[in-house]
Amino acid sequence: MRKRSNWSIPYFIFLVFFVVLPLVLVAFYAFRDREGSFTLDNIAKFFSDKDTLSTFAVSLEVAIENTLLCILIGYPAAWILANKKYNRSAVTIILFILPMWINALMRTLATAQLFTTLGMNLGKGTLLFGMVYDYLPFMIYPIYNILSRMDNSYAEAASDLGATPWKVFWKVTVPLSMPGVMSGVLMVFMPTVSTFAISEFLTNNKIKLFGTIIQENINNSMWNYGAALALVMLVIIGITSLFGGDKEEAEGALI
Repeated sequence: MRKRSNWSIPYFIFLVFFVVLPLVLVAFYAFRDREGSFTLDNIAKFFSDKDTLSTFAVSLEVAIENTLLCILIGYPAAWILANKKYNRSAVTIILFILPMWINALMRTLATAQLFTTLGMNLGKGTLLFGMVYDYLPFMIYPIYNILSRMDNSYAEAASDLGATPWKVFWKVTVPLSMPGVMSGVLMVFMPTVSTFAISEFLTNNKIKLFGTIIQENINNSMWNYGAALALVMLVIIGITSLFGGDKEEAEGALI
């Protein structure tokens, strides 16, 4: 145990049993029928099932809207937190983290009860409110981390060259913060598509998302089709992750 590499053994074991093995099982069941024979019917069914495709389209629509709302609200909040001109404190930052200390299911139930008490009809509006409420911190903090560590010499140089504060923001600050924005988009968009509890409680199951379809198939012992849908979601997550940029790409956008 004197070797530092030995300390990675527990993490390696954890990854094998709780990350790699579940993914292997998902892929295994996705390409098997009820008799255990290899088949592509489960994947083909996803592309031919109109109800599943319709639910998937609704999930993408809700995810895009939720992500855009989180960017519109989260970016200004992150910019204010990172801007030294404002009297920000650790208490202010903690206020954004505080809701995350409560279980997401409890927050969703409380939000649904609030709408019920106010006599509001549960639907897409309440769903988006709950989505933004739950996922907004995941948009704020990646952007905040980038902005707080940003080299101010870029903005100062642009100002010295005669750029207005608004132009400095759009030509310097925004491009340099894109890695944080992309990270926030990934952390908001994909969980929104695959969630099911929030849509169930905040719409009384009127609006089904892709995660709900997966849950229903698993609960109905349709493991193979449920695994195929989960595999499709994993592939989408992988493809989406390829669009993530790095700091060098953001700095290149300034040229």
